[in-house]
Amino acid sequence: MSSTHFASLEGADFPPFLAGSVWLVGAGPGGPGLLTVLAFYALGAADVIVHDALVSPKILALAPPHIERIPAGKRGGKPSPKQADITGRLIELARAGKKVLRLKGGDPFMFGRGGEEAGALARENIPFRIVPGISSGLGGLAYAGLPVTHRDTNHAVIFLTGHDETGDVPSNIDWASVARATPVLVMFMAVKHLPAIAQRLLAAGRLPDEALTIVSNAANPHQSVLETTLGAARTAIDVPTPAIVVLGPVATYRQNLDWYVEEVRGHVFG
Repeated sequence: MSSTHFASLEGADFPPFLAGSVWLVGAGPGGPGLLTVLAFYALGAADVIVHDALVSPKILALAPPHIERIPAGKRGGKPSPKQADITGRLIELARAGKKVLRLKGGDPFMFGRGGEEAGALARENIPFRIVPGISSGLGGLAYAGLPVTHRDTNHAVIFLTGHDETGDVPSNIDWASVARATPVLVMFMAVKHLPAIAQRLLAAGRLPDEALTIVSNAANPHQSVLETTLGAARTAIDVPTPAIVVLGPVATYRQNLDWYVEEVRGHVFG
């Protein structure tokens, strides 16, 4: 591709990243090539980046070396900063006159606690901007040849999280209604509690031979995919995390749509 194509962005009318403001930015599901143009711009315009553990080092490397990087990763089962501490740090940095980039894996508003952080900033009268990212529940699954909707199988899809703020299976989900609502369920952060979730879905009438697919490290060169069944998921499955779990017939399309094979994984922006 001609370098002039990228050079055309030099004069683009990007919004100003103002001192004392916070941008909540989605970094996408993995590879740097899935960043939005606005997210890439923010990486170069910020004073400080407060980033999740799931943000790729290759993405962080796109920011100039002088920009401060502050890890604020929350990983299930591991020592992690409290959400209140993360939010407090964003407020502190903004009040110090910094241009604060809060960088999150996937999309800030898709199980990313972006709504909580933006709400806290609003209450403190701190200017903020939301920069959506490609969710791993969409883009990550595309890298595994899994369309979340297909008119031959499903006209609806449910996205849900596999744990609540306590780390347990969410207690406020009506599993019987969820099981009946749509053929396809996409579950974030569900591997740890997958046996319990499988039991709930089976008790609600889902069939044990239904296809269940687990995509680990989606849209990364070391992505892996496990194809199994809902019945088999009643016992613990050892797979790398982070992972997205997909229940439903869209798994059948992987046979023809599994395009992210070894020979195309060697490109940093791929």
